[in-house]
Amino acid sequence: MKHLLFLIFAVQACLPGFAACDGRVRIVPRPAEVEELPGSFRLTPRTPVVITDEQLRTPAEIFARAVGKLTGTEPAVTAAPEKHAVTLQLQPGYEAEEYLLEVGRQRITVTASTPQAVLHGLRSLQQLVAGGEIPACVVRDKPTFAYRGAMLDVCRHFFPVEDVKTYIDILSLHKINKFHWHLTDDQGWRIEIKKYPLLTQIGSRRAETLVGRYDKNKEGVYDGKPYGGFYTQEEIREIVSYAAERHIEVIPEIEMPGHGLAALTAYPWLGCTGGPYAVWTHWGISDDVYCAGKETTFEFIEKVLTEVLALFPSKLIHIGGDECPKGRWKACPLCQQRIREEGLKDEYQLQSYFIHRIERWMHAHGREIIGWDEILQGGISKTANIMSWNGSDPGIKAAQRGNPVIMTPKWYCYFDYSQTSDPERYEPLGNTRYVSVRQAYRLDPCDRLTLPDQKRIRGVQCNLWTEYIADIRHAQHMVLPRMAALAETGWANDRKDYNDFVRRIPALVAVYKAEGYNYAPYLFEGIE
Repeated sequence: MKHLLFLIFAVQACLPGFAACDGRVRIVPRPAEVEELPGSFRLTPRTPVVITDEQLRTPAEIFARAVGKLTGTEPAVTAAPEKHAVTLQLQPGYEAEEYLLEVGRQRITVTASTPQAVLHGLRSLQQLVAGGEIPACVVRDKPTFAYRGAMLDVCRHFFPVEDVKTYIDILSLHKINKFHWHLTDDQGWRIEIKKYPLLTQIGSRRAETLVGRYDKNKEGVYDGKPYGGFYTQEEIREIVSYAAERHIEVIPEIEMPGHGLAALTAYPWLGCTGGPYAVWTHWGISDDVYCAGKETTFEFIEKVLTEVLALFPSKLIHIGGDECPKGRWKACPLCQQRIREEGLKDEYQLQSYFIHRIERWMHAHGREIIGWDEILQGGISKTANIMSWNGSDPGIKAAQRGNPVIMTPKWYCYFDYSQTSDPERYEPLGNTRYVSVRQAYRLDPCDRLTLPDQKRIRGVQCNLWTEYIADIRHAQHMVLPRMAALAETGWANDRKDYNDFVRRIPALVAVYKAEGYNYAPYLFEGIE
């Protein structure tokens, strides 16, 4: 395997249009253009990071801390000009996320028109620092897609504030600019809503948790340990601010009309039967959903969303919409009355009514909705953003009918799935479905779409569902290095090459090691 990797590195280093034949510049995601030059820049303990605009102080400080972990010495950040320095500067004429990185023997310069793009350039430079001597080069770079996301489910297992920040740091390293935060589900409500305090007093706690894998625990064995946790509104603001400093937009998900059992447990009048309900202690899909026939249901959701919008400045708000069983609606007199009064055909159109109504409310408040691809069932407006997870086909159909689409098909983008074909041997407890690094890299978001429809693909996203992932170390193992594959699709889909990706990724892995990230080693051990 070592000989094979060496051969791959040697061949890919000589690819035309990417770099000189020694291939010293190794950056993930792959830059748009790289020109390698003779010589290198020697980073010393006295090399400062010079900012020419106060807006660049935060990117400079983030980079300085990263360099300190790589080299043992954190460079000073200063506004005083220096000759032998890393200099950051803002200039007009670049796209929002486009940057120019110039490495000479005496000076390194990162130029862009926004602090966000300067940070992107510094993330690339961080990987060059990891290789020791920084090779002289010119890197011109910008992303393919505007939306490059990663989701973290904190409902099945709760992640403390510091762990969420670590996850955001991982996103920033990979130039991922959207953090999709899955905050409510059947197994726990994780966001404080002051209007409805029982959501966290009751809905954030479950009595116990299923032991082991869902498909093997047929006897229903539980651990007997109460489990819970939620984020105060102050903590939410802290995390949103932390992400904003890294130019990452936080997109909250408040699930509806299904996956709402935690809310129904807190306020039983939200359901069709009135309960009693209990926060779920196992995984899967609950039959109990929000009652679509009651006006009080919509009043509740609108008041919840009013507080959510006050916490999250994101233009996009995720409302779920997936896996909503229709049995309760079929048996509910109020839901059936709603179907008759609105002239709806069936319960699928009732779901469409539900989603349309929430979307109109969002539009009135200056926001847009994202929903999982099930919101296409029963009809949906062309302004709704579709997150295609049931394969690529729903996203293709949505793009063809005019909807904006984010591609996140599970067979490429679900990073709770096993990374090897032999999970019993290699992996911690988890989902045995299989997505290797190579498979994650194969995603083509625009596959089978004509050019006009390709323009409706906003971007890509990876997802981490946490039924079996209880802490940040396990989360790191599941997303790294697969997130690098997803990041390259989002940033460089027009120039992907898997063998070249394998050649470049060791520099990124050196950053993982310096940061102490618990990455999975299978790609480097020849295990798939």
